[in-house]
Amino acid sequence: MMETFWSPRDVFLALVFIGITIGLLVKKPQSANDKEVVKTYFNTVGFDRWKRIYGNDTVNSVQADIRQGHQQTIDQVLNWLHQDGNLAQTTVCDVGCGVGSLSLPLAQAGAKVSASDISSKMVEQAQSQAPDANNPQFQVADLESVTGKYDVVVCLDVLIHYPLEDAQRMIRHLASLSTDRLILSFAPKTLFYDLLKKIGSLFPGASKATRAYLHPEKEIRQILQAEGFQIDREGMNKTRFYFSRLLGASRQSAGKD
Repeated sequence: MMETFWSPRDVFLALVFIGITIGLLVKKPQSANDKEVVKTYFNTVGFDRWKRIYGNDTVNSVQADIRQGHQQTIDQVLNWLHQDGNLAQTTVCDVGCGVGSLSLPLAQAGAKVSASDISSKMVEQAQSQAPDANNPQFQVADLESVTGKYDVVVCLDVLIHYPLEDAQRMIRHLASLSTDRLILSFAPKTLFYDLLKKIGSLFPGASKATRAYLHPEKEIRQILQAEGFQIDREGMNKTRFYFSRLLGASRQSAGKD
């Protein structure tokens, strides 16, 4: 198999296209709080867009690339959880479940899954694809209103929609739900991705899109450690138009509320 080498022109075009993609998320005016923006977006134009990306419909090349990157993240989390043992004895809380990309295969593997999303449209779509009406248990809920105790709590591709202060509070809440393991993904704040965001900000964004926030990994790690978790798994999934840092952590302080 021949290796594929990118020319300088290919690299430049990739940077521009990624910048435009991020630009669709960056330019949202501060007319409402981020949760309301996210909720409205994923119940309207965002639902149609991301349902196609997460599903099996025909999509354009950029959407296909994002679909591939997102699926890599899903597959990595599934692999981690299968490595941990028998999923039939595991309770999982999938926060920000979207159309059920992770919840549905976890339930099929035998896990008892509680799944939630801020978007009612996303939850309806996920429920329509579930072969078992009782597992996963879906609910429309703001991340910080989710309650209960679960062996594993997972939150994928959600924190990108919120600034660091909100993300820190959300992670603390997620940590309070987990008795054993917490798995998070976020868009890492690096010089490279900061540059892409600046490029994206030069382009006009969709009026109903959410904004994109990059988070320093050091800050995310510190929050997890402060909540009694030790990071024992790491991953980075990226394609031309998708990038997501994945951290898996296990609880060290037994009985922490």
